[in-house]
Amino acid sequence: MGSVHADAGAAPLFRSLFPRPEFDVDLASSYAYPAVPERPWLRANMVSSADGGAWGASGRTRELSSRADRAVMGVLRGLSDVVVAGAATARIEGYRPVRPREVWKGLRAGRPATPSIAVVTRTLDLHPDLLSEAPADARTIVFTTESAPEERRRAAAAMADVVVAGEDSVRPQQVLAALAERGLFRVLTEGGPHLLAEFTAEGLLDELCLTVSPHLLGPAASRIVAGDSPSHPRDLRLESLLESEGALFARYRVV
Repeated sequence: MGSVHADAGAAPLFRSLFPRPEFDVDLASSYAYPAVPERPWLRANMVSSADGGAWGASGRTRELSSRADRAVMGVLRGLSDVVVAGAATARIEGYRPVRPREVWKGLRAGRPATPSIAVVTRTLDLHPDLLSEAPADARTIVFTTESAPEERRRAAAAMADVVVAGEDSVRPQQVLAALAERGLFRVLTEGGPHLLAEFTAEGLLDELCLTVSPHLLGPAASRIVAGDSPSHPRDLRLESLLESEGALFARYRVV
């Protein structure tokens, strides 16, 4: 997942390495969703070090991120209808409702000014601002379980859209079905690795947008897909490869 922190200064330039050489690439065109999705289209945006680590020494992605990574993340969020994250990622990375950006106006015509945030959680241990500060037309969506604490579930439902999507664990298929019922078809997940593993294990991922950061971390950090899900190999097809400020930005389609 990319860092959630904004960056100031001039926008970085991107050059295309594949499928054809090109300078000063338009990110919105490069990362466009299918024109009219007929079903939820699930895209993951993740960042890793050159040796495959999914976070830095702090346990966050900050050490791996950059101006260019944050620029891509901003465009991917602007293109999406909803941003899905696991509760641990939301806590560690400091998730809050997405703030509108002037540059998104053309990307979000006919839609709310910002995508909704959707959080997958069994315990409902969430920062209250994530629930209470979301705009009325992009309320936070909380996916939880029947076994979640009833008091916390009621408290969250007073501020957010709470969806029970499983008994003891949240079912990925039910997450996408509930988003489709709300007309949220352009789905962006920013992980973390455990949530991404659950989506990929069920064969639900359509695209992987991977930032390869020019850092070595060593063996301590997790990979971008991790957890207890059984092994589930998937073939990927490279759709595009960009470079900016030493980082690589690969867009893969699941085949």
